[in-house]
Amino acid sequence: MISNLSYQQDVVLVISSKFARAMQVHFQIDQLPSFRNAVLTIGSFDGVHAGHQSILESLKKNAEAVQGETIVITFHPHPRRILNNVDAPSILTSLEERIERFQLIGIDHLVVVPFDHVFAELSAEEYVSKFLIDLFHPKIIVVGFDHRFGKDRKGDFAYLKKISSANGFEAIEISEKIIEASRVSSTHIRTFLLNGEIEQANQLLTYPYQLHGIVIEGDKLGRTLGYPTANLSMVDSDKLIPSSGVYAVLVKLFKNDVIRWEKGMMNIGYRPTVNGKERRIEVHIFNFDEDIYHQQMKVSLIRHTRKEMKFAGLDALINQLNKDKKEISEMLSLVNPSI
Repeated sequence: MISNLSYQQDVVLVISSKFARAMQVHFQIDQLPSFRNAVLTIGSFDGVHAGHQSILESLKKNAEAVQGETIVITFHPHPRRILNNVDAPSILTSLEERIERFQLIGIDHLVVVPFDHVFAELSAEEYVSKFLIDLFHPKIIVVGFDHRFGKDRKGDFAYLKKISSANGFEAIEISEKIIEASRVSSTHIRTFLLNGEIEQANQLLTYPYQLHGIVIEGDKLGRTLGYPTANLSMVDSDKLIPSSGVYAVLVKLFKNDVIRWEKGMMNIGYRPTVNGKERRIEVHIFNFDEDIYHQQMKVSLIRHTRKEMKFAGLDALINQLNKDKKEISEMLSLVNPSI
């Protein structure tokens, strides 16, 4: 049952200059290596936020204590997209972004499980015995306080604790994390983003929320206004787009294998002043005049500065853009780029 769940991809080595050791990413769960004293955790980890990071730090600490390897088991696509696609939330982090975050944290192995209805039908008992124990032979299993698993989410920490001794592993539960009276959860982060409360969302994430896309051609109206914009087409259509309005942003560009950071402002919305009909993501990069069509761009959202507005005409719009640029330039002068 389990061995059929695999992508047609090999192990990927993710290498970062910040770490001497590469993280191995496994897509074929029927071809996993033998792990040394496996210390593992399981979850969707959408956002890899502060709460998730508490689990991952415990994972690393416990692995060091037993001279073991850290293993994160995650799912793709998000289980709720398979089980209830109509009500499935937009995601905070694509699989690529999650991989990048796990590597930065210093995880040894990431196992990507292709979640489908077959996997969803595993009972809690089968999930532990046929999946976790047979494939990973864990020494320690670390889970969050609200972790559930198996069909109908019937498995929980109490069950893991009950069967741990008989199966030769230790079960550890990480308590709920609170930051300034806000419970750290992917749901709360989504709410902040949809309300334009970027700073609150970033605090729970511990890093700036990002949009990742390809620069496509627009109608070039911004250029005639003195504010040329890069129109962003999202790489992952499931990614959550925050509320409409103007944002202070840091822009990560990829050109000829060179990564550059620039500063700018972004508008998300329908452009009511010119009777726009579709929602767009437009980024104006300060003091920048290069051809970047069809190139990748990552935009880190720093602050939501105002809501989208309809102005009396283009002159009024230009005056507001001048004010936006001055305000955001001063704001970003104190901000350093980050991944």
